[in-house]
Amino acid sequence: MVPVSCFMVLSALLFFIGVFGFISRRNLIAMLISVELILNAVDLNFAAINRLVYPAGMEGFFFSLFSIGISAAETAVAVAIIINVYRNYHSDRVNSIQEMKN
Repeated sequence: MVPVSCFMVLSALLFFIGVFGFISRRNLIAMLISVELILNAVDLNFAAINRLVYPAGMEGFFFSLFSIGISAAETAVAVAIIINVYRNYHSDRVNSIQEMKN
């Protein structure tokens, strides 16, 4: 049986990798992947806390499933926006979005 603290450490590691990737990348797809890493860390945290607090309950798992559904919808919208930006500016860099303000 894997202790809950291992899941918490893995969740924190995923979260910080996602934050670092979001801050350091200029590619929109890489930034989207980083956001997905952050959301997956939150899902893992929901499940780990549920296992720690309510070992027989399933609330954390249902929160995780709901969050995964929201993440899928968010990814679909973000990919549509990225495709639209690429069609208009022929670039997938964040700097191309800055031109939309002008």
